[in-house]
Amino acid sequence: MLGRLAIIATAAVALSACGDSGGVRDQIKAVGSSTVYPFTTAVAEAYVNQDPSRSAPVIESIGTGGGIDRFCDGIGPDFPDIANASRRIKASEYARCQANAVGNIMEVQIGMDGVALAESLQGPQMQLTKKDVYLALAANPRGQPNTARTWRDVNPSLPDVPIAVYGPPSTSGTRDALAELIMEPGCLEAYPEAEQLEDEQQENVCIRVRSDAAYIDSGENDNLIVQKLAANPNAIGIFGYSYLEENQDRLRGVPIDGVEPSYDTIAAREYPGARPLFLYVKDKHMNAVPGLPEYLRLFSTMWGPDGELVRRGMIAAPAEVRQRSAEIIEQRIPLDPAELQ
Repeated sequence: MLGRLAIIATAAVALSACGDSGGVRDQIKAVGSSTVYPFTTAVAEAYVNQDPSRSAPVIESIGTGGGIDRFCDGIGPDFPDIANASRRIKASEYARCQANAVGNIMEVQIGMDGVALAESLQGPQMQLTKKDVYLALAANPRGQPNTARTWRDVNPSLPDVPIAVYGPPSTSGTRDALAELIMEPGCLEAYPEAEQLEDEQQENVCIRVRSDAAYIDSGENDNLIVQKLAANPNAIGIFGYSYLEENQDRLRGVPIDGVEPSYDTIAAREYPGARPLFLYVKDKHMNAVPGLPEYLRLFSTMWGPDGELVRRGMIAAPAEVRQRSAEIIEQRIPLDPAELQ
């Protein structure tokens, strides 16, 4: 409980100048994904509970894009040590980090997750395909403005209820994963011609999300989406799988292409929305920030199939991935930018 109470969303941090990285901070600082947030806070609790004299890490939930953006602003005590990410860092983001002298970055995959679609237990028991999701949420399906108002407009076999989807903002890695894993494949099924379009045109047709009342940007507070689904049983919410697992007494997962979001289907990569979760860590901060190496090592003791993070709703990564991530932490192996897109 001590660790939980000490973890705060924002804080003024006392700093003292020291070392090449520009200073030492009293607290580890992580920013980024709302999906990864519960796991970084769980490790932060354990970190403080191990030694109550430690300063509690500062964890902010601002979305993957916003977190990486702030992470890449620079090095030193004014900048985060860790970016929590529910998608991989982009080549353009990595280049911005380097332009700001961030230097070597470690990419640590901490586990797996799924972009879960969910509805109230009192909902219409939806079963969707990637094509259905695309036709319902795209701003310009098949190159035309979206006029669908009900799910039946999208697919005659679906219920005649209004399309109302509570989802993450454009800065969210969950939104990026929705576009990459579900909407883009759905677009190519519904409109194969999109494959021949230029990148900007394809983005406009395939993954740009409509901005009317059918899609409600609900910010980075996934718990708020859970509450809205309870108030509107016909609506659908989009968030990380852990939020679905925590609320199974009032929510059910919506199957995509006949596959329900579950621990087993995500771990096996059978569920279309399965995705990896990452921490990005500045090597230059590893010596300068007290406790940062210990915090990362503690992660590696909690991410296994029987670990605390799985009990919090994360899906354990395969054994070889966990081993590689532990090696990256111990040996401070930098990310190879040639692997990025």
